Amino acid sequence: MLLLERRPVDSTLMRWTSPVLALVLTVITGFVLFMAMGKDPVEGLTFFFITPVSDLIGLAELGLKMAPLLLCAAGLTVCYRAKLWNIGAEGHFLMGALGASVVAVQLVDVSGFWVLPVVLVAGIVAGMLWAAIAAGLKTHLNCNEILTTIMLNYIALNLLLYAVHGPLKDPYGFGFPQSVMFGDAALLPDLIPGTRLHLGLAFGLLAAVSVWVLFARSFIGFQLNVVGQDQRAAAFAGFSARRLTWFAFLVGGATAGLAGASEVTGPIGQLVPQVSPGYGYTAIIVVFLGRMHALGIIAASALLALTFIGGEMLQIAMNMPKAITGLFQGLLLFYLLTCDAFIHYRIRLKQPAIKPTPKAVTAATQES
Repeated sequence: MLLLERRPVDSTLMRWTSPVLALVLTVITGFVLFMAMGKDPVEGLTFFFITPVSDLIGLAELGLKMAPLLLCAAGLTVCYRAKLWNIGAEGHFLMGALGASVVAVQLVDVSGFWVLPVVLVAGIVAGMLWAAIAAGLKTHLNCNEILTTIMLNYIALNLLLYAVHGPLKDPYGFGFPQSVMFGDAALLPDLIPGTRLHLGLAFGLLAAVSVWVLFARSFIGFQLNVVGQDQRAAAFAGFSARRLTWFAFLVGGATAGLAGASEVTGPIGQLVPQVSPGYGYTAIIVVFLGRMHALGIIAASALLALTFIGGEMLQIAMNMPKAITGLFQGLLLFYLLTCDAFIHYRIRLKQPAIKPTPKAVTAATQES
């Protein structure tokens, strides 16, 4: 009989091999699914993982998708290190996009180097204000942050939909729910000419490195780690859990808000309802897949960005449904959580108990 036994010490080997195992199992499952749907599995996996990054344009698109994932994941890492389960990166992202768009629309005809920074700061502030709601509910009313942040995501989405159908709707947009196109002064510059890759990727890489510095070189990062590992020890040491909660949520809101602002000031150049295909939710997978480490987050964001591009490629090349992207992401998360269980547990073969025979019992009785 097989049973799960708690390890005396968590396995460092499994901690770092778990993401690799999860990816391998996802690919194997994808292979089987393609066969079940009557598709060539080799061709399907090639279109999903290889074709999208086979040229410079594809690599640029990968970087474009990485940028918002990196920014959202960097902020979530700060929260999760402190054991604050913020699921609201999607809401922070949407509010950042909305806040930046409100300012950009007002400055359409204005030129100047200061326009873009003002628009980006507006997005950051909007994300922080939205995160502050969840932080206040957590610190003052002890509300569960998982529930509050999830509900705030839907409120943020509906606020954005209201804006593009109402006050921000382009009067000359033929009735489509979208804002006017932003002025050139409010758009991010391209990193590679001739591609859509913009400065947002640099923001994301800088955020990932900043998070590493925060936890490796700063006292407040040490405090966040202690609070996450043992709140009683943190309180004994005089660390304010309330202050650290506010800090973590505001950082998460700021980075996700910047991601939303970067998205609307990037190739989109306006506010549209589908500004996010779910970057805030996917960033949660990025954080756990990347082991909450800067290099891991960068690699994981590249992989998850590839699932967005690969899903689009499969829709075009093999007439696959749009849900194929979410399917692969869900499989990856499922296998990651499954493999992560073996960080703390190991499989043991339970030996069946040997029942003593009547003869052995009689002999033992006589000896006694």
